[in-house]
Amino acid sequence: MIGFISGEVVAYDNPHVVVNVGGVGYRVLVTSSVLSAISVGSNLKLFTHTHVREDAIQLFGFLDLLDLKLFEKLISVSGIGPKTAMGVFTIGNREGIIQAIITNDVSFFVAVPRLGRKNAQKIIIELKSKFGSIEDLDLSKTDGKENGEVITALKQFGFSSREALEAIKSIKAEGNSVEEKIKLALKELGK
Repeated sequence: MIGFISGEVVAYDNPHVVVNVGGVGYRVLVTSSVLSAISVGSNLKLFTHTHVREDAIQLFGFLDLLDLKLFEKLISVSGIGPKTAMGVFTIGNREGIIQAIITNDVSFFVAVPRLGRKNAQKIIIELKSKFGSIEDLDLSKTDGKENGEVITALKQFGFSSREALEAIKSIKAEGNSVEEKIKLALKELGK
């Protein structure tokens, strides 16, 4: 179908953006991070997923091809539709979503509207094996479970999942205990 679109942003109405591509306006459903990065008149390139239903054809767009691939893995899970998968991207970025899958963080997915505990568990069960090792994900090479505990602790201090992940990546505290990692991450976030 349509792999990407590139053109001028002519309008946006949360959660959609209209992109003029060769005189044709494509209406694409995007994440809030895409909406915050654009303005009317700017040029935009979106990697797209075309979703065809009996009554509609919809485009879902992402700035990064890896986000699109993660989105397509999410919708491959039975019971997870494209709008629910987009909802997952509203509560976290790609790294946060992958980290939640690796660390079995059901609460991360339950925060998504229309996504109950049962489907959240299904996402984790079905996708955990598809990501391979943590090294393949270009995340910190430390144990995913420990990182999950550190992220949970930092979120309780009021930091977002994204801030917590960035702090973990920057401290590079392999071999340290969870408590030491939390202390180092808090120092990093306090800078």
